[in-house]
Amino acid sequence: MDGMDEIVGEFLVESYENLDQLDRDLVALEQDPQARELLASVFRTIHTIKGTSGFLAFNKLEAVAHVGENLLAKLRDGVMTMTPGVADVLLQMVDTVRALLTQIEVDGTEGAVEVDAAVASIKAVLDAGAAPAAAAPAPEVAPAAEEPVAAAVVEAPVVLAPVVPAPALPPAAESAPAEAPTSRRTAADSSIRVDVEVLDALMRLTGELVLTRNQIMQKVASGVDMDLLRASQRLNLIAGELQEGVMKTRMQPIDHLWSKLPRVVRDLGAQCGRQVRLEMVGADTELDRTLLEAVKDPLTHLVRNSVDHGIEAPADRLAAGKTAEGVLTLRARHESGQVVVEVADDGAGIDPAKVGAKAVERGLVTADALARMSPADVLQLIFLPGFSTAAAVTNVSGRGVGMDVVKTNIESIGGTIEVESVAGAGTVCRLRIPLTLAIVPALTIESAGDRYAIPQISLQELVALDAEKAATALEDVGGAPVYRLRGELLPLVTLADVLGLASERTDGHVVIAVLRSEGRRFGLIVDRVINTEEIVVKGVGGQLKSIGLYSGATILGDGAVALILDVQALARRALRTEASDRQESRAAVTTVVEERQRMLLAAIGGGRQVAIPLDTVTRLEQVKTSAVERVGSREVVQYRGAILPIVRLDRHLGAFGDTDSDTLEVVVYADHGRSVAIVVEEILDIVDGEAAVRSDIDDLGLVGSAVFGDRVTELLDVRAAILAADPSFFSAPLTTDATTDAAGVPSGLLEV
Repeated sequence: MDGMDEIVGEFLVESYENLDQLDRDLVALEQDPQARELLASVFRTIHTIKGTSGFLAFNKLEAVAHVGENLLAKLRDGVMTMTPGVADVLLQMVDTVRALLTQIEVDGTEGAVEVDAAVASIKAVLDAGAAPAAAAPAPEVAPAAEEPVAAAVVEAPVVLAPVVPAPALPPAAESAPAEAPTSRRTAADSSIRVDVEVLDALMRLTGELVLTRNQIMQKVASGVDMDLLRASQRLNLIAGELQEGVMKTRMQPIDHLWSKLPRVVRDLGAQCGRQVRLEMVGADTELDRTLLEAVKDPLTHLVRNSVDHGIEAPADRLAAGKTAEGVLTLRARHESGQVVVEVADDGAGIDPAKVGAKAVERGLVTADALARMSPADVLQLIFLPGFSTAAAVTNVSGRGVGMDVVKTNIESIGGTIEVESVAGAGTVCRLRIPLTLAIVPALTIESAGDRYAIPQISLQELVALDAEKAATALEDVGGAPVYRLRGELLPLVTLADVLGLASERTDGHVVIAVLRSEGRRFGLIVDRVINTEEIVVKGVGGQLKSIGLYSGATILGDGAVALILDVQALARRALRTEASDRQESRAAVTTVVEERQRMLLAAIGGGRQVAIPLDTVTRLEQVKTSAVERVGSREVVQYRGAILPIVRLDRHLGAFGDTDSDTLEVVVYADHGRSVAIVVEEILDIVDGEAAVRSDIDDLGLVGSAVFGDRVTELLDVRAAILAADPSFFSAPLTTDATTDAAGVPSGLLEV
């Protein structure tokens, strides 16, 4: 159903309800003409129907309601009094309106329904000041010939005055089936209005049922009573269907929230001197009404920011080669069990240099720490408390003013917020929020003897390592533990360490829950995995909430209480530690291989292998060969919203690698907001270079050689390789613009 069909449907449901009330009110008014409150209620109802029918271009309906409103206005103002004749024409109006609504429900049009008689009767009363002797009959809906909907149309209510009989009917063996008139449900019969508190109470009861179901299923699983097992399975099925049904009753389209924003954009644009066009995509995306309320203020704040400080003034846009009118786009979609909401503008974007300078000025970060941050990380500084780039305080929030509150509000409902920006091109703020907060699937785990729940919305996979593999697979990069998962260096955090407790796992086995938060992945080391089950989320008290590691609590199937882990808080701990420690170790690129340095071994073709200092490795990736593009004489690849220059080590060092492979193994190095991609043939291993036999025999692009695993391995001159890809890597300042060197190769990190 498209948006207009939905509006018509809601109009029909509300109008049917109002018409039933009008019948009762008009009859009551006939008995008590002095009941002013009833008269005012009738007038408001007809006025509403008239206004909406005009908006929906139902002209006949509008005409009938209009003359009826005129008559009711005279009754309300005391110019005329209610008599049986006046009541007749008003009830005739009600029946005419009902006939029109029935026809609209059939095919979306007013069809051949006649309204002239009803309009004339009301006008006659208005002109004469009294009712005519007999009111004309209300119209019937004219059915389309040979159409099956004709039987349903006869559902129109009975008219007040006798209808002229139709020609003789055919014999009863030839008449329509008796049940035909009731075979179609009207719009009013298809919906019901329920108080929100009733739905909330029903949801709470459903949650308790789910908890009880979980307990019964766990108890029955260990027994041998087959009848009880079958009954429990049936209970499981019914409880699941009931839960799904109740949750659907709480779902509402995000358009309920968005409908208020066009006025906000229009008024704010006029106030700020901006020309803004608002576009909305995915307005029918549904989410829980509780979450809808929770994101209303943050979303409104982001929209106001985009209009006030994102989109430029018309003169500035024209000077920048843009149209005078800016575009603000709201997008919503379902993605991986979440609702993703984006607020995107085509304005000036956010300048990381200004953000960084302001953060240093406010004492939020140090200059040294800022120098080691990528542009994407710099942008995240706008979410720090007390940060603002607003030049002056106005009644409109500047970009950054209150963004910490926006982030806090979104994270309080289990969501995340991300920001991407391209200087001069615009900004995207992306909210990721769960579909519902009441009942969520979760992974239950154990750490230090206690059980915890991790919402599955944040879980990507589980990795189990035996003692032998764990001893070699877990690495240390710049003081931070990492695990190489399919070529990607995954930062790790041990849950027991975060909790300040001692792990009870002593056999050397390692279990890693791979989690995703705010667009980045990390590994959470736990003692063991227990189960996956649907949990009912319950709030926690202020003391537990102040710890900052728990988003709620739940009751497990065996009756035990488990705390629900706040994945965002854990991610900040893991990624902050990983970023600070690794960035410190990469503060300067050196051509001297340290004695105790960890090395990444890679094959480059021709039977040769090179060693790359691990602290110069940001990520290991695989890139499709078809994704490689050219800028001038250089090769580049799009990577994580950036354009990275490429250097192929086989060519750089005079080897001849396999050029027919569909996939390239890439070592990504990033520092000071710039990145390059170093292509190798195969990633072999990570080794400790402490005891390696060294030689200072070198060649172009090398700083020497060493023996690893009985193989002579060439030690890569990382600086030379990086400069081969990006000659200005170490000299150009931090930038987010796509700057180019003399050869025309993009040398800056281009955020998109």
